[in-house]
Amino acid sequence: MSEKHLVCQGAVCMCKFGTAPDKLKVKSQQVHYINDKDGAEKPLANTKDIGQPFEANTFGSCKKMNSSPCKPAVTAWSGFYDKVVLPGGSNILLEDSKATCAIGGKDCIEITFHGQTADMTKKDAEKADKEVQTHLNPMVDVQKVEEDLFLIQLPQGQPF
Repeated sequence: MSEKHLVCQGAVCMCKFGTAPDKLKVKSQQVHYINDKDGAEKPLANTKDIGQPFEANTFGSCKKMNSSPCKPAVTAWSGFYDKVVLPGGSNILLEDSKATCAIGGKDCIEITFHGQTADMTKKDAEKADKEVQTHLNPMVDVQKVEEDLFLIQLPQGQPF
């Protein structure tokens, strides 16, 4: 896979004939999640996300349609990860996958951001070398961050 990010819900896409980006909304499945410790917000994007798999379902004005409002119609994806086949026969999208639009043509929609984000957990804070973190982030009180993460993860009403 050569260090390419997998794509999930919230990925930012842009059509080369449009004027604005739109975010990918995974509608094809709600079973496989990535970059989401609770498995609730970032379903894995795949080749079955066709039709209008976007939040706003527009890339602004379409240059192919004389600046009329864009209404993307994804018919296929290319550049996907073909080494894994999800149930239902779909493949996982990669950050350099491209979509074909019925209006814009082959590979006119690109993924500009894969959708994954870094999220620090209590476990990450516990593993961090406090001395190194103090040098890297002199404005951050590492001990306070760790305490805050501990308090956030306690069930309400539970004393620590």
